[in-house]
Amino acid sequence: MSTQQATAPAPAPSSVPDSPRRREGRVRKPLLYVVASLGLLVMSAPFLWMALSAFKTKKDLTASPPVWIPSTWTLQNFTDLLDQLDMPRYFLNSLIVAVLVTVCNLLFCSMLGYALAKLNFSGRSKVFGVVLAALMVPGNLMILPLYVLMNKLNLLDSYAGLVLPFAAGAFGVFLMRQFMVTIPDELLEAARMDGAGEWYIFWRIVLPLVKPALATLTIFTFLGSWNNFIWPLIATNDPDKYTLPVALATFANDPNRTVGGGNGMLMAGSLLVVLPVLLVFAVLQRHFTQGIATAGMK
Repeated sequence: MSTQQATAPAPAPSSVPDSPRRREGRVRKPLLYVVASLGLLVMSAPFLWMALSAFKTKKDLTASPPVWIPSTWTLQNFTDLLDQLDMPRYFLNSLIVAVLVTVCNLLFCSMLGYALAKLNFSGRSKVFGVVLAALMVPGNLMILPLYVLMNKLNLLDSYAGLVLPFAAGAFGVFLMRQFMVTIPDELLEAARMDGAGEWYIFWRIVLPLVKPALATLTIFTFLGSWNNFIWPLIATNDPDKYTLPVALATFANDPNRTVGGGNGMLMAGSLLVVLPVLLVFAVLQRHFTQGIATAGMK
């Protein structure tokens, strides 16, 4: 007679009590989300107010207490702005200057960054020291010398006078140099052994490997040039050469504009200034994020 041995059920695992660190983590994580959301709301509140005010009527703009959501959405502010200001010309001026400054920085900063990172020449460390020293000089300190220089060259009230002072920046050179240093020297030596020249190596090997840095430099340079106000204000006396920030500032100080409608047109103009920057960031966001992450790993 076979005996059947009964197997006792396995005991249920005892519940492990939460450690103080785990409980603290469960409390801290939602708190961090709440604080970050509040910070995002505070930072985005001026932009939201500007965007919503661009579509408000005069009644909503002068309402007390202020009205956030327009009671009636209207495009009248944009229509009045186009009637009173030559917005297409100002927009074109800003676009030409920002694009030229960005292209020049991408070209010259990447070339100098490659030379400082991968080429051995006499005085390389001294040139890099000059670049680092230039990073420490406030930009506003250079306005007077630049104005005198552009005046002697007869480049005021011209696109060249708006572009040349910012055709290459110390930050761009430093950024490109730091990224190009990480490219293995063996890769470039192999290309040289195959007969490739420095121009071929620079254009076909180095630049494709530093796309994140190029995207980062594009965003920072375009944003800085598009929003630049002080230098275009000083270097231009001809209204036909005004950029968008200068034109809007001139309109804001116009005593003939009405309070309500004028503020609405200012908000509409400010929204038009911001949209190209958002578009550039949206297009290059993936490369920009990759560039920031790569920079953080160095």
